Amino acid sequence: MTTETPHGTPLTWRHAPAVWDRTLFDVVARRHWPGGDRVLPRLGRAANHGLLWGGTAAALAMFGSATARRAALRGMASLALASGTINTVGKWSVRRPRPVLDGVPAVRQLATQPMTTSFPSGHAASAFAFAAGLALDHPGWGVAVAPVAALVAFSRVYTGVHYPSDVLAGAALGVAAGFGVRRLTRVAERARVLPGDERPAAGAPALPDGAGLVVVVNTASGTAATAGLDSVRTALPRAEVVECAGPELTTELAAAARRATVLGVCGGDGTVNAAATAALRTGVPLAVFPGGTLNHFALDFGLTGPEDTVRAVAAGQAVRVGLGRFAPGPEPDGAPGYFLNTFSIGVYPELLGYRLRWTPRIGSGPAALLAAGRVLRAQRPVRLRLAGRPRAVWLLFAGNGTYHGTGPAPRRRLSLGEGLLDVRLVYGGGRPGPRLLAAAAAGPLSRSPVHTATRLRSLRVSEVPEGTPLAYDGEFAPAPRAFVLDQLPDALVVYRPERSDLATGR
Repeated sequence: MTTETPHGTPLTWRHAPAVWDRTLFDVVARRHWPGGDRVLPRLGRAANHGLLWGGTAAALAMFGSATARRAALRGMASLALASGTINTVGKWSVRRPRPVLDGVPAVRQLATQPMTTSFPSGHAASAFAFAAGLALDHPGWGVAVAPVAALVAFSRVYTGVHYPSDVLAGAALGVAAGFGVRRLTRVAERARVLPGDERPAAGAPALPDGAGLVVVVNTASGTAATAGLDSVRTALPRAEVVECAGPELTTELAAAARRATVLGVCGGDGTVNAAATAALRTGVPLAVFPGGTLNHFALDFGLTGPEDTVRAVAAGQAVRVGLGRFAPGPEPDGAPGYFLNTFSIGVYPELLGYRLRWTPRIGSGPAALLAAGRVLRAQRPVRLRLAGRPRAVWLLFAGNGTYHGTGPAPRRRLSLGEGLLDVRLVYGGGRPGPRLLAAAAAGPLSRSPVHTATRLRSLRVSEVPEGTPLAYDGEFAPAPRAFVLDQLPDALVVYRPERSDLATGR
């Protein structure tokens, strides 16, 4: 049996809304919602083509934290996936005509009616995809955006362009897109994570129930609050978890290392650096539970989340990694400083210093932009001696192990067991912006007029101007007038599942 809609479209039983669907649509149409006639149509129009969500994402990118920026990016990726699915599959699989508008007050109706089919609602899918993608990375912002997403979805029934089931199906598809993007992201992160050939650490203690493991959590670090530590408490119930932040972090790490069989840490690269220093000084193994925004060490090392570390600690699987050192370090007693990732002098520490100073007042995004402008406009090259030779440099970079990628800011390492520093220089002269761009364009060349890349076991740096800053693993400190950079091979025992387990995710 077929009939025709008022638009002249053939309508079969497969396309028609259910009785409850039409009844609920009529209830919404008849009911007066205070303020709805003024707000809801405008809100729906604001969400046309994803403009509302794109604007929200742009605001978070400019003024939000690093976690919020990443969440906004995933929200937009989820929106793109949901929108693409609806426009290529959804709208043409169930060719439902739009509702008849006889019962919808004229003041609510859109000036231009949609020409596409009704099922499912693209607005609802986009709204809930963005909210879900945001919430899965940053629950706080997800909670803030969810009511707006719900109102956008409801506005589509209120203005008479969708049945309730259209909106429910669109919302479900949007949430599914959010989870799908998260899964794809995790797969991509795991594909990036290729464990290196570091030497196995014989005799690393196995702690099947966590007894002897003390995990220090930096609650102010990146994603530490949502880093999945429930899996640690569940799988290693006898582990001790200490939460702290701020100045007491270093003290807590030192105290935990003295009483622990294995020192655990959850935080970003700076926190992991402090834990590695404490573990090295006390001679205990280190268990890293990624909880920062970027987690450079964990990803290069082959860890994607706390579950990897939990398995390794329970089974006693660990390897030895090298550690970069600069002596004297930043402490007043002259003790060496250490870096798991990178060390630098020049443009980057200057930029980091300005950003850290301005972020509390204007937010991290604007602070980073202003810092870059200030440094590229006003910075002068650092004049110092490298291995006894006078040099003027825009940037001195030293990596703990060989970084792969071109230019002065390489991307990632394949192994942390080489026992070498990856040293890169951008020479002074001209202005920093063009020099850094030229160095980045130098490609795989180890030497060019502006850029040098080499691998060394040690490098002596002297005659550093007073007040010159240095940066190591994202931390910022004044540089000593003279120091030695070197690498300590196999200095630290760090837990990681065997290569075969990481490859299969077991």
